[in-house]
Amino acid sequence: MSTQTSHAAAARKPPVEYIPRITAQYIGLGYGEYRWVHSETPPPWTPLTKPLSECRVGLIATGGVYVAGQTAFHYRDDTTYRAIPTDVDTSQLRATHFAYDLTDARSDINCVFPIEALRTMRDSGEIGELGPNAYTLMGGIYSTRRVHEELIPELAKRCVTDELDVVLLVPV
Repeated sequence: MSTQTSHAAAARKPPVEYIPRITAQYIGLGYGEYRWVHSETPPPWTPLTKPLSECRVGLIATGGVYVAGQTAFHYRDDTTYRAIPTDVDTSQLRATHFAYDLTDARSDINCVFPIEALRTMRDSGEIGELGPNAYTLMGGIYSTRRVHEELIPELAKRCVTDELDVVLLVPV
């Protein structure tokens, strides 16, 4: 199937009703209804100051991905993260998560951690370069306080240290 054909087929699929789907999934797991965070104000828009082809790009994904040998994520409200070198051999990547079916992620880690697509974009010149590390965490964190006070500041520091111009956020 050509890329054009596969994009056309994907365009015909209905959108994923993400909020009702996740809500039902959490209830089915016995965790009760997932508490969505609502903001009264949108985040500030920060336009790029240079073309994407000159940007250093980062990746933060919530699919519970880690490198073999790192500690796996363990349960909901795990606010730890893993730094994964962007030159990692994808055969060394693993996924664990309590709130989604891991079958596809274990078959092709790129469905939740698109490192190979980013490498292709870098190699073709669509993006300038990749940061030294990608960062992964466990989605499904109930404690918004801990996310705001612990996780986000730490990931923001890592993005600044890595001198990233833009970050691709991949939710699961």
